[in-house]
Amino acid sequence: MTARLYYTNSFLRAFDATIVERADSGRRLYLDRSAFYPTSGGQPNDLGVLGGVRVVDVVDEDDRVAHVLEQPYDGPDAVHGEIDWPRRWDFAQQHTGQHLLSGACDALFDWPTVSVHFGDAMSTLEIAAPAVSPKQLRRLEEHANALITENRSVTVTFEDAAAVAPRLRRPSGRTGTLRIVTIEGHDVSACGGTHLRSTGEIGAILLRRVEKIRENTRIEFVCGTRAVRRARADYDALSGVAERLSASIDEVPPLVQSRVDDAKALAASNRKLIDEVSGHRARAQWDGTTPDSGGVRRLRAADGVSADELRAWAAACAALPATLAAGVVRESRTIAFAVSPDLGVNAGAVLKDVLQTVGGRGGGSPRTAQGTVPSDEQIDNVLAALLATAAARA
Repeated sequence: MTARLYYTNSFLRAFDATIVERADSGRRLYLDRSAFYPTSGGQPNDLGVLGGVRVVDVVDEDDRVAHVLEQPYDGPDAVHGEIDWPRRWDFAQQHTGQHLLSGACDALFDWPTVSVHFGDAMSTLEIAAPAVSPKQLRRLEEHANALITENRSVTVTFEDAAAVAPRLRRPSGRTGTLRIVTIEGHDVSACGGTHLRSTGEIGAILLRRVEKIRENTRIEFVCGTRAVRRARADYDALSGVAERLSASIDEVPPLVQSRVDDAKALAASNRKLIDEVSGHRARAQWDGTTPDSGGVRRLRAADGVSADELRAWAAACAALPATLAAGVVRESRTIAFAVSPDLGVNAGAVLKDVLQTVGGRGGGSPRTAQGTVPSDEQIDNVLAALLATAAARA
């Protein structure tokens, strides 16, 4: 059994211990006592140095803790361990901040916490709420940060599960003695993670993206030093946008919206022009093409057209009488195929059949279809096969 020193002192940075077992040729050590936190409860493990060798993973194995080293250790059983303190402090800020945030979700909106995840850059809190409005998110953030400025104490106690159950924010489901983390006058939780001594040490909580997950909502958050770094990165990004727009930061949102609206209007106008030009091109090709013995005109799109132009051209060809049309965007090997309705041929079925013979994939409606060809060498043969196959079925 490993005595877990972080249970009683999350601020212990160094310790001495005795190796009780070695595994994996000395790359996996078991100690009689350890301050290294193993991955559990959504919180990643500590890193650091043990016996002069870097610790790359710490694994919870029920009643003992495995320390996975970067390279084998072949020294004496008495070892000295040192925790990567900046990492420990960072995750203690995130974890204590999560307890405070979960308590605030309960207190303000009756949103129970479903799960938590602490990542290296961002953490998430999943709550049992179908939606979170921007107004609710701001209120939650303001309330959480107000609790931080009150510098409430954060304490760790060991209590009987039955006795403490009525005070817990979330039922534990365990029996016996529980490790209880209490934020004064705000939250009581059964937790084995590393925590701070007061809410003031959290520094700040910044709430970010909100995402719907099934019937729940996931809130992305950062605490402490991470919040400062994230706020600085956001400011730098916004400043860069403002500089490119020759505007102040406060002017960016309406200017960006205006540019987006303009871009949408231009895109719509461009699509309309492409459709009109493609229609004229299709008609000009049709007029300049001699029908075969069955009265069918076979058209090929000009090389160099864009995907949008090819799509519009194919649609225009499908609207012409007794017409088969095929084209390609060579850069992406995207094939488009069109058939006039009066020919009684299914464009999607023909395209699918022809592409299957060369290992390609595609399909579509009876009038127009699209697919891709596996290699450049097959393109021209596929185009010819489409026109010939469809003509034979007409």
